[in-house]
Amino acid sequence: EVQVDELQRLLAGMEKEHRSLLLKMKEGEAELARLRSVEGDKLAEQDRSAQLEKEVAMLREKIHHLDDMLKSQQRKVRQMIEQLQNSKTVIQGKDTMIQELKERVAYLEAENLEMHDRIEHLIEKQVSRGGPSSRVRSKSEYVSSKRLSGPKPLPLIRVVET
Repeated sequence: EVQVDELQRLLAGMEKEHRSLLLKMKEGEAELARLRSVEGDKLAEQDRSAQLEKEVAMLREKIHHLDDMLKSQQRKVRQMIEQLQNSKTVIQGKDTMIQELKERVAYLEAENLEMHDRIEHLIEKQVSRGGPSSRVRSKSEYVSSKRLSGPKPLPLIRVVET
């Protein structure tokens, strides 16, 4: 954006110089036409006329060069604006994907917690019945995954069988 602003500032300066050069060229051409219309074989007028012709030719060359530079800078500005818009579109797409993944992670964490609770319930149920093994197992033997803290986990629904 800084480069775009700088290029736009340069473009404005070149346009201003372009206008002033055009004005100068028209003034020179007018004076040249006036000198040519006035009868004059005087050496001074011929020198001035030649000088004005050279100046007009030089100004035309400068104007042509400035026009080329102006067009080039305008193309660069358009390309930079297009690149910025493309980058914004890509970033928005990635932001959307990240948000979807966060929601998916939160959903899976809630599902994981629900499964842990079911396992705990089944373990408690098995231990209370005396089950095939009479020793009491710790939770860590059954639950090896960690509970992750997410941005907004979904509500936990505990299922209790009766």
